[in-house]
Amino acid sequence: MSATRLPRPGRLPRGLLSTSLLSLFAARAAHAETSVTFKNQSWQEDDKRIRVDSQYGLLDAELSPDARLKVMGLIDTIAGATPTGEKAAPGAPVPLARMEDERKAWDANLSYQFKRVNVAVGYGNSRESDYVSNGSSINTVTDFNQKNTTLLLGWGHADDRIMNRNWARDRAKTSDDLIVGLTQLLDPATQITVNFSVGRSEGYLADPYKLVSKTVLFDPGVPGFPPIPIPSTSAENRPGEKEKAGLFLGANHRFERLDAALDASYRIYHDDFGVTSHTVALEWFQNLGPDLILRPGLRYYRQSAADFYYYDLDRAGVFPHDRQPGRGPFYSSDYRLSEMETVTLGLKVIWNVRPWLAVDAAVERYLVRGLDGETPQGVYSDANVVTLGLKLSR
Repeated sequence: MSATRLPRPGRLPRGLLSTSLLSLFAARAAHAETSVTFKNQSWQEDDKRIRVDSQYGLLDAELSPDARLKVMGLIDTIAGATPTGEKAAPGAPVPLARMEDERKAWDANLSYQFKRVNVAVGYGNSRESDYVSNGSSINTVTDFNQKNTTLLLGWGHADDRIMNRNWARDRAKTSDDLIVGLTQLLDPATQITVNFSVGRSEGYLADPYKLVSKTVLFDPGVPGFPPIPIPSTSAENRPGEKEKAGLFLGANHRFERLDAALDASYRIYHDDFGVTSHTVALEWFQNLGPDLILRPGLRYYRQSAADFYYYDLDRAGVFPHDRQPGRGPFYSSDYRLSEMETVTLGLKVIWNVRPWLAVDAAVERYLVRGLDGETPQGVYSDANVVTLGLKLSR
């Protein structure tokens, strides 16, 4: 599994991340090193909204010249306040709900290098107080053209169970992801990557803790008295199926004279919820000597709103219903489905202290802004991210 990413923007990730994408690096050709990596990461939103602390360990072991085993363990703890989705009263702050939870997850990946094909299979489990996810994956990487070209084929499956004390029974969600990728070495210093992925999820796809606000009219039944508007809340309702597709373009180039390298990528994503997103990422790796690397980075993300996102259901003319979840009409006031953009600025230092010991430290600033002109900026929260890492190798 790849290095853990903190939730964006400020929440525990629900279930395992896409297993097919997480195994991309595991499926590459085996290297002759066995290592143990430890990382500690802290996400702190401004105004003490949400804090997430993550501890992560990875064992990457060479079982034989052709076989490798990777085992990851992760503990996330979250505490703080997050927007409920309810509409704020005029002049009042955004309604928040306190939350506290812990996630424990593990993932194992076994890869074997055949003559020209590397095959990796993975399985993982993630548990929270109200959510259990089991994921499996298989990825193959085949080399061509004297190993200057590689073809990736991957599949990942997740089987999730959502629990809520107010429900008579648990609800299920399943996801499948497919990926096809091509990596080409253009010259000794330049490499490009193209990945195309598709996926499908079905089942309970809503957030059981997000609400929507609606004003209902109460008729007092007294002649001469008009109906009385009364604010009410209902659970959000999202479709029970989602299909998605993404295209990733990446390139990295080494600048010999500068003793540095640039890694650049662009990703476009679309799903039938109506969300289209664009992500641009740049990372500069600068050697400051034989044992020290400085890596500044920039990431820009922008997305459109889901078709059923409404901050104000009264203005939209949408009426919540008590039908079975996953059936229309659909509505959500979850700001994560709104039109918004984020910018992440970061700086990382990697120090190879000894041939068997490396340490790293990173600081990031996460900035987010709503773009629809209707959702209050108070629902969005900037954050600071600090990561410390230690790697032991032999």
